[in-house]
Amino acid sequence: MKRTISVNKSLFGIALLLFLMSTSMLFAQRPIPNRGRQVQNPNQRVQQEALQEGEEETGGRRTLLDDSTKMVFGPETALFYFERDIKRNSLTLFPQDTLLDNFHNYDPLAKGGWKYQDLGNIGSAAQPVFYQTPDLIGTTSGFHAYDLYYRKPEERRYFDTKSPFTNMSAFFGGGSRNMLDIEFARNVNSRWNIGFEFHTIRARKTLNPQRRDDNMVNQTSYSFHSNYRSENGRYWILGNFSRMRHIVNEIGGIIPPEVDSTSVYFTYEDAKVWLRNSQARDLRQDYHIYHEYKVRDGLQIYHVFDRKNQDLTFEANLRSTDSLFFSNRNFNPDTTRNYNDFAEWRNEVGFKGTFGGFYYNAFGKLRNGRLRNPNATRTFSFNEVYLGGELIGQLSEKWSLQADGEYLLPGAFRIHGLFQSPFLDVDYTKALYQPTAMQQLYAGNHLQWENDFDNIGVDQVKGTVKLDFDRVKLRPSLTINRVNNFVFFNTDRVPEQSSAEVFMLMPGIKAHVQVSKKFRWDTELIYTSVGGGGADAFRIPAWFGNTKFYFDSPAFDENVFVQLGVDIRFRSSYFANAYFPGHQQFHLQNDFNVYAYPVADFFLNFRINRTRVLLKYNHLNAGFMNNEGYFVTPDYTGYKSFLDLGITWYLFD
Repeated sequence: MKRTISVNKSLFGIALLLFLMSTSMLFAQRPIPNRGRQVQNPNQRVQQEALQEGEEETGGRRTLLDDSTKMVFGPETALFYFERDIKRNSLTLFPQDTLLDNFHNYDPLAKGGWKYQDLGNIGSAAQPVFYQTPDLIGTTSGFHAYDLYYRKPEERRYFDTKSPFTNMSAFFGGGSRNMLDIEFARNVNSRWNIGFEFHTIRARKTLNPQRRDDNMVNQTSYSFHSNYRSENGRYWILGNFSRMRHIVNEIGGIIPPEVDSTSVYFTYEDAKVWLRNSQARDLRQDYHIYHEYKVRDGLQIYHVFDRKNQDLTFEANLRSTDSLFFSNRNFNPDTTRNYNDFAEWRNEVGFKGTFGGFYYNAFGKLRNGRLRNPNATRTFSFNEVYLGGELIGQLSEKWSLQADGEYLLPGAFRIHGLFQSPFLDVDYTKALYQPTAMQQLYAGNHLQWENDFDNIGVDQVKGTVKLDFDRVKLRPSLTINRVNNFVFFNTDRVPEQSSAEVFMLMPGIKAHVQVSKKFRWDTELIYTSVGGGGADAFRIPAWFGNTKFYFDSPAFDENVFVQLGVDIRFRSSYFANAYFPGHQQFHLQNDFNVYAYPVADFFLNFRINRTRVLLKYNHLNAGFMNNEGYFVTPDYTGYKSFLDLGITWYLFD
């Protein structure tokens, strides 16, 4: 009965969103610029450019004609843009990506430059390797282990298409680690576009699978989106509904040989693991709407609405051998069922526009939410009021200044500034942000706490120098962080607040070298030094590097484009955080050294017309090192050697 009610609520929400999209035609809005990739700077109007000669209007719908009067649709006619650019009056229309660069890095961890620590499988729990300043200074759920696999509603793409557009991608990873992505968009008319996305992950266990379909991860996610602009050019509305159901059959890691003398590392399918009857589930549903109205030239009012829900469940059968992994029982000696339900409502209202060559924005925001746990003595709730604004000056095409900030009554804030030039970029952030809801209140079968932590402070400055030569592009950089009152999970797997400050010094460099006409070398290197009284709360490798050497050239009279090369990643040894599935958090540990180990992947990317194909051989150097393999997290091994295959193709009619 509860499941039926939940489904009905979801259907009602989708119907309401579609209704809002449809009724929006009763209002007025400003027109979108001509098709093609264009940028509207904050202090100037969109440059009106035709996509190509021969564009004609037929019956209220645009068509593209080539020299033989044949309609031609392609990546330049299925354009997309982002909400943030609409909000900043800097609309940019992007064509579909047909480039081969990094196409072989198809899974979310690799796409992020390997800057996340996971559990050695697609879709497994992951956390950033480096400290990140928060996007939200207010209360979040605190359950972020699967954020990497979820696209935020405010970051989704909206389309401006001339014809129906379909993007289909299928990735078949070795060891039955598979992903499927489908994206569709079409224009209902010249001012209204609709579409949807569908994604799946089916990743078999890399450690001790019991059968062919014994998956560690099963994910199904989808979203519906729409955007509409009125005929008179004054009103614009964007909206989407997103849902993700992410299921992980936890393994708890490999049983250490010192615990079980018959357990051996690097046996992969034959490894002895802790858990066989434990499962984590993360269900997310988001409703998101942005709309704005042009009052007059240089002034618009806007409103953003969000309704977010995150349901988290962890279940374990303690009448099986899984009980050996969990020490204490708080509520039930036979079965663990930890349930947390986080929900929030957000309304932001503001005005924006351009004045004297600057873009400006001022807003007020109200967030209400709660974290409900049936085992807790109370429900954690919050009511947050924000005031904020933004100012951007585009001094020229390559010079710009940006300042933005917000204040959360009564004590949290964020101030951010950005300077960009052809030679130097400088980014500064100062913030005081709140601990997460689960760090303050949690009650599970194995751990529980109730805290009253202070807000966390951070100062961050980042600078990047731009050096461009004939065949070489260098980007030396420096990041300095100062963090105080940081909240982390200690070796007892419970949250703790540090009373001391932490200082991080992070010099780095990116280099792009054209070795010859057909060979390229790309590399990134970051060094991290952590000091101060609270330094032990941060476990970051001193050295982190990625490098790629590859052949890049068209072939067969430019009918095929090819990239062929080797991708190498490296982290120096460090006591990486361990992972506890019971509350889905990474925590400190001092016993397991995740030793340094370079990992090399061979890849072949090629494109025929608009179809891209990848072949990737993971862990090419297996068997050639002193160690039999490598670890990504204590007791979780990285990939063994296997072959991945992927294909992406576009349909434009």
